[in-house]
Amino acid sequence: MTGFARVRKAVPDGEIELSVKSVNHRALDLHFHLASELDPFEASLRKTIKGRVARGHLQIHISLVQTTEAGVASLNRPLMAAYLSAFQQATSEFGLTGKPDLNSALRIPGMIRGDATAELKPEVEKALVALMEEALEILNKFREREGIAISAEMRERCATICEQVAKMEKIRSRATATFQKRLKERLQDLLRGASIEPQRLAQEAALLADRSDVSEELIRLKTHTGQVDQLLQADGEVGKKLDFLLQEMNREANTILSKTGGLGELGLTITELALAAKSEIDKIREQSLNLE
Repeated sequence: MTGFARVRKAVPDGEIELSVKSVNHRALDLHFHLASELDPFEASLRKTIKGRVARGHLQIHISLVQTTEAGVASLNRPLMAAYLSAFQQATSEFGLTGKPDLNSALRIPGMIRGDATAELKPEVEKALVALMEEALEILNKFREREGIAISAEMRERCATICEQVAKMEKIRSRATATFQKRLKERLQDLLRGASIEPQRLAQEAALLADRSDVSEELIRLKTHTGQVDQLLQADGEVGKKLDFLLQEMNREANTILSKTGGLGELGLTITELALAAKSEIDKIREQSLNLE
């Protein structure tokens, strides 16, 4: 699911700004963009995220504006010169107007340099973890609102699949009589009017009907659809469970399609309904990638 959060916090060594952006992804994919002095804390941040997020591609940007004792802090002149040069080049090349913002420039990681031998205070890691939890709280509120809307649409599609299954069940009940008629016509054509034993004809028709019977597939498809609906109403992580159920539903739909080739017009109708159900399943699978 998509979402965004940005938070700031003052720490003994300066001010931390943290932003998290998430987009859809089948697994949890984390990408950190940290100031070099914050690299030792990445493991703690990863652990914090994994405790609150299970799926999604997350971009995490963290910057630290350090404040050090007088006489120790210094301006990174080469970096400032590069920033100003790039600003002037952009305004000239694209015909833009404006002036460089000093506050923005000083927030660029590495623009203010402290003592190279100085280490960040231990409190910074605790502050970072607390800030990450705050950002994830905001992020998950965005994701929760999106998840509610997606779940509602998926449940509507489940209801549509159940309607299609009910229609296929009604058609299936007339399959044996249809097989008897088609088999008799074929045998009469092959035997050219010779008599056909009714009992033998009924046995063969029943055998063919049994081979093409889709009652079990329809029952399982309806059951899995109900399980998906229940899962979407439950709390907790649902994404991986949905993946499994939807794979099973897709398999049942494919089996139904493979069994309805000998039913004539009835078979064509079932095929159309099964294809429509399969389309709904595929749409639910696409949407399930957005859920956690």
